[in-house]
Amino acid sequence: MPKKIDAKVKERCVRMVLDHLPEYPSLTAAAEAVARREGVGKESVRRWVVQAQVDRGQRQGVTSEELAEIKELKAKVRRLEEDNEILRRASIFFAGELDPRNR
Repeated sequence: MPKKIDAKVKERCVRMVLDHLPEYPSLTAAAEAVARREGVGKESVRRWVVQAQVDRGQRQGVTSEELAEIKELKAKVRRLEEDNEILRRASIFFAGELDPRNR
C-alpha cells in the first residue's frame, strides 16, 4: 500500500521544482534533486509537478478536479451495476416462485 504523503510536503516539492526548473536540463533532473532533498520518490515528485502544471493550465491534460469527478462517477456506476445485478437475480428468483408449474 502506498504511503500517504502530507499535502504540505507535496506543495513544497512542487514549488521548489518549479522555482528551480531553469537551473536543470529537464523536469526529471529537477524533480530528482528535490526528491533526494525531501526524502520522497523522484517519480512521485515529477508526477506532482506535471499535475500541478495541468491544474494551472500550463500543460494539457485532465485536471485534479476532473480526475476526482471521474473517480466518483466510476464508483457510482459500479454501485449501480451491482444494484442492477441484485435486482436481476431477485426478479429471476421471484418469477420462478410465481410460476404455477413449480407448485
